[in-house]
Amino acid sequence: MATNRTFTMIKPDAVANGHIGAILNDIIAGGFKIVAMKYIQLTEESAGNFYAVHKERPFYGELVSFMTSGPIVAAILEKENAVEDFRTLIGATNPAEAAEGTIRNKYAKSIDANAVHGSDSDENAQIEGNFFFSQFERF
Repeated sequence: MATNRTFTMIKPDAVANGHIGAILNDIIAGGFKIVAMKYIQLTEESAGNFYAVHKERPFYGELVSFMTSGPIVAAILEKENAVEDFRTLIGATNPAEAAEGTIRNKYAKSIDANAVHGSDSDENAQIEGNFFFSQFERF
C-alpha cells in the first residue's frame, strides 16, 4: 500500500548553483507539502551511513565524497502517492534522459551531480526520513 510521505535531498551541486528556491517552488507547485526540512552539511560518517546500502559498489567513495562536498537540504514531503509522484517530478537519474520540465532536466548537470535525491520506495522513504528527522521535527 502506498504511503503519503517521501524523502528528498537537494544535493550539493544544486545548492552550490543556487537552485534551492526554484526546486522547492517546483516541489510545492507539484502539490507536495513540506512536513520537515533542514539545511545541513553531511559528514563523511553520516553520508557513509546514509549510503551504506551502496558500500560494496564501485561508486560508493565518490558518492560519499560528493555528498559531503557542500551543504544539502533534506526534507520530508507529503502528498497522496508521494513516492511515485515525486519520482515522476524529479525525472530520470540521468538528466539527459529526464523528461522536459522535471527537476533533473532543469537543474542537474550529470548523472552524478543530478540535483536531487528521491526515495525509491515507501519503505526507503520512511528509513531515509527517520535518518534525518526526529518525530518532533515533523509538522
